[in-house]
Amino acid sequence: MQFDLSAVETGTMVVTGTLVFALIIGLFMMVSAFAAMVLVGVGRLTWYLLARGVTGLVHGINHGWDRLVRHVELPGDFQVDFGTDFLADGQGQTAPSTGTYPRVVLRDS
Repeated sequence: MQFDLSAVETGTMVVTGTLVFALIIGLFMMVSAFAAMVLVGVGRLTWYLLARGVTGLVHGINHGWDRLVRHVELPGDFQVDFGTDFLADGQGQTAPSTGTYPRVVLRDS
């Protein structure tokens, strides 16, 4: 027995075609929504990894700088005894042009 479309009423074919078209549109929307969720997830993962990488880089630079600064040896002129050199009632050293200023370690001067 062969199926003959001419025997099917026009209204039935319109309803069936509409349902098939709706199914195709629904599948397209589901695939699009899934692709959007995947893209958002990949974007969030990329952002997370990038933020962690930059944070790790900053912490690494800070750690390296801290290690470098702690291993610097100052010459004898720049050794400061904070208990005796900075007294609470002291005004600091006097300079001819600037008045008084506290003792500061300056490498470039």
